[in-house]
Parts: sequence; structure tokens; C-alpha cells
Amino acid sequence: MPISDHRLIEAWKEVLTLSRLEAGQTVTILTSAATHPQTLACALIATQQMGAIVNRLDLPPVNGDKAFSRDSLAYLGTTPLTGNRAAIAALKASDLVLDLMTLLFSPEQHHILKSGTKILLAVEPPEVLARLVPTLEDRARVLAATKKIGAAREMRVSSPAGTALVCPLGEFGPTAEYGFVDEPGRWDHWPSGFALTFPDDRTAHGTIVIDRGDILLPQKRYVNEPIVLTVEGGYATKIEGGVDAALLRDYMETFGDPEGYAISHIGWGLQPRARWSTLGLYDREATIGMDARAFEGNFLFSLGPNNEGGGSRTTTCHIDIPLRGCTVKLDDETVVRDGRVVA
Repeated sequence: MPISDHRLIEAWKEVLTLSRLEAGQTVTILTSAATHPQTLACALIATQQMGAIVNRLDLPPVNGDKAFSRDSLAYLGTTPLTGNRAAIAALKASDLVLDLMTLLFSPEQHHILKSGTKILLAVEPPEVLARLVPTLEDRARVLAATKKIGAAREMRVSSPAGTALVCPLGEFGPTAEYGFVDEPGRWDHWPSGFALTFPDDRTAHGTIVIDRGDILLPQKRYVNEPIVLTVEGGYATKIEGGVDAALLRDYMETFGDPEGYAISHIGWGLQPRARWSTLGLYDREATIGMDARAFEGNFLFSLGPNNEGGGSRTTTCHIDIPLRGCTVKLDDETVVRDGRVVA
């Protein structure tokens, strides 16, 4: 059901307050052809009502001739900021950037963050944004999880379907996504609610079974028959199964990049208001699937780059896969048992 402008403006103001926006600060709203008009209009009103100096920077889309999907996370190549020094300078001069376009996994985003600018990504449909407005409780829950990740040296994941994955930790720090940006140089995504890290490079090993009902993103489809990944030396070396496995193999082959098969971020969902079933209610082009990534108790792993976590691996291929019913252990402590977060 559509959301009213009034409710979305109030949602924006809640998130901007959590993000410590102050009167007189400069906000730049970054947009492109796929930006939702209601999200933009309400962001413009909310930021101005809070006394900010507001700019809009609209940039043309790129990669459309290379990507196999309209999803903004389906092809991580160049961005509209690549080589665009004037646009980068404007964003660096801002206190807060509202990214309604998607800069994720781009070197330009890292440069902007290093200047102290905060970046908040918000590209889900307006009603999803309003339903999943972040809270201080979300922040506390996610930070508690990342503290445990930071102290651990190994993550082990198992499931009744056959997953048995071992990921040594310590090379990369943890990442907390709780939906707002309350510190200089922070990036976050509204909506979200999960804790993650990256395994030590080229060390993850074992088996991952993507079972019936688990989700492939950006395909935005529930798996109908199991897909078995063999993980060796940090890479998925085999993708076995039926039609779903063949579809995944064919999609990944289109990138022609062996780095796309690397195990990327690993972690678990902590957002109790996000739902596993929501993806089935939306057209594929209407959402990027943040409910699927954040619903409480999922084990979320990805294939592809690790530069977001401080690594050097970049690739245009990035796939997120949330699994249900898994048990996740950090060293000897169980943090998720059979798909339920341990308090």
C-alpha cells in the first residue's frame, strides 16, 4: 500500500535526527534516473524543514549496456562519479550525502567518506523505508554483534541442509549496518540491520548448501531446489545442483571474472521488523531486497569483492545470498541457532 508524503517526511526526519543533522549543515541529495520521485521529494522537504542547506546532484546512469539487470547492485563497474571531479568535490564539501542512486563498492565513495562526509543510502520503495525506520535499539543490537565478531578468530556455519563452512577471521574488521549515520565519515543503508565481516583472504573452506526457500540477490528469487557450493581457498570452486544452480552458474559466467567467485562478506540479520517473505510481494524491479538481507536470524554471505571491508579485491560481480535455518558460531560461542538469534 502506498505511503503518504506526510508519513515519509516524518520518517526522513526521524532518520536525519538519528544521523545528527543540524541546522546550517550542507546536505547533497544524489540522484539518478532510477531515483524514486516520492523519496526524493520528501527528502528535500525534510532536510529543509530541519534547517539544512540542501543541494540536489543528478547524474546520468551508467553500465546499462553491460549489466544483465536493472538492479543497482547487479553490476559493480564504474559509477556516474568515475572521473567526475566536480561532482566528487561537491560531495566532499557536504556534511551529509543522501545517496538515492547507489554508490556502493565504488572507490569514489571511499574517497568521499575519508573527507568526513557521511553517506546514507536509501533506494528501497517509500513504504519499505517507512516500515523499517531505524532505532537506537537497532544500533545497540548490531553493535553488540559486531563487538563479538571483532573479538573472534573464526566463524563456523552449519545447517540441516548440509552447510559446513569455516571462515578464519581477523584480517578485516567488523561492519555494523543499523540504518543511520551518526559519526563523521560513516556510511550506512536505510533500511538495514545486520552485522558482517569478511573472512581472511583465500582461507574460507567447506560446503554451502543454498536450500529451498533461500534467496538469490540480485536475481530476487527463492530457490526451488538445493544449490551446493564447494568452497576452497576462499573461492566457490563448484556450483552444483539442478536448474537453479545452472542459472546461477550462467549468470556468474557472464562477468568473465574469477574474482566474482570469492567469498565476500559474511554475517547475520538482526532486524526483527524485516521479513523473509516480503520479497515475494514485490515486482523484481521495485526493490533491491533489503528485507531479505536483514531479516532476523538469516546467515547472509556474498560472492565477489572485499574492498568495502578494506581488501583489495574488486569485481563487477556481486551476489548476496541469505540462508535460513543456519547455526552460526564465533569461536566457541553460538550467536545464531537454527536460524534464531541467540540473545
